[in-house]
Amino acid sequence: MQFCFDVNHSIMKNYFLVVLLILSGVLLVRGQDATQLVKNVKAKLERVKDYSANATLRTDVPFLKVPVADVQVYFKLPNQFKITKEKGISILPKGGVSVSMQNILSDPNFVAIDAGRENLGGQPVRVVRVLPGSTQADVVLTVLYIDEKNMIVRKAITTTKDNGTYQVDMTYGRYIQYALPDKTLFTFNTKDYKLPKGVTLEFDDGERPDANRLAEKKGYVELTYADYKINKGVPDSYFAK
Repeated sequence: MQFCFDVNHSIMKNYFLVVLLILSGVLLVRGQDATQLVKNVKAKLERVKDYSANATLRTDVPFLKVPVADVQVYFKLPNQFKITKEKGISILPKGGVSVSMQNILSDPNFVAIDAGRENLGGQPVRVVRVLPGSTQADVVLTVLYIDEKNMIVRKAITTTKDNGTYQVDMTYGRYIQYALPDKTLFTFNTKDYKLPKGVTLEFDDGERPDANRLAEKKGYVELTYADYKINKGVPDSYFAK
């Protein structure tokens, strides 16, 4: 009986070892698959070396009156991105947040983790969690919702150390072959909103709301692109502060 028990125990031990090895192999393959998927998305994005675009910007921040603005958008690899209106004033919130997927995926040493599949607005997407390669990076985690058929990111949720969590939703159309959206919706917590230098806004009731009121609110920045000029060259001077 003792011999039989030892044999069965040995078989069970080997069985669990085999199962563990199989599961480890599956997780490794899935991890490599997620990494390759993100690399493929990056490769498509990086076909666009630079662009300039005319766009309409709508800002919806609680308690603030922000007029709709005609803006110019500039991008240049690896991660230069700027939105300006008349006289070259930058109008995005400060703090390193970005509505550009090229900026969000600029870290070359990322770690990708497969997080399954979902349906987003009627479109099947692959969910991938992306961790930065450096502990010094402001970004803590980015969750990508990837359209594998078109190799584009339809939604990204980024958590940062110093600037809260923000979400970018992209709608594609005329420029989908370049992975450039027709419309981008940037959602953020108003308590993390930091106005760029030189920009003044008018409050609805004439008084700045307190931090507690702002903490519970969401703000939105929507960019609707009229056109792009792709790979025509954008001078570095356009990105000077």
